[in-house]
Amino acid sequence: MTSMTSNQPYLLRAFYEWIVDNDLTPYIVVDATNELVEVPQEFVKDGQIVLNVSPSACVNFSLDLDGLSFQARFSGQPRRLSMPCEAVMAIYARENGAGTVFATEEDVARAQQERPETSEDVSQPSGPTSLEDADASDVKDAPVPPKKGKPTLKVIK
Repeated sequence: MTSMTSNQPYLLRAFYEWIVDNDLTPYIVVDATNELVEVPQEFVKDGQIVLNVSPSACVNFSLDLDGLSFQARFSGQPRRLSMPCEAVMAIYARENGAGTVFATEEDVARAQQERPETSEDVSQPSGPTSLEDADASDVKDAPVPPKKGKPTLKVIK
């Protein structure tokens, strides 16, 4: 099986556009402990920073496969922010919380380790796989649903 690129940049862009198209305010939660993240450290709490990425809050917004970058003001000072898409932990609308949380690299690695590696591990369906494999006695033993009469309606007072 060939290795696929991460779907997170695509999902991030889709959720961003969906939130903005619905006239809501997109917020992202960023893992500020990632060494490639460039954010104002004085606003980081518990290794995370929440950023308003609405078109009115930032300029020169760019979101591509490599990451996202933009300029925003913090305490009146313009700052350049950039981060890889993997560092974005969640995106949501401020007004109603609609959005998504992304899996961390550890979650993905754990899921890949738990997944069976070979097709031999895939369970085979039990029972006949075609009508020819089923014998006539199996068909005769099947329960017959009771016959129903004409549908009726009952007036309840």
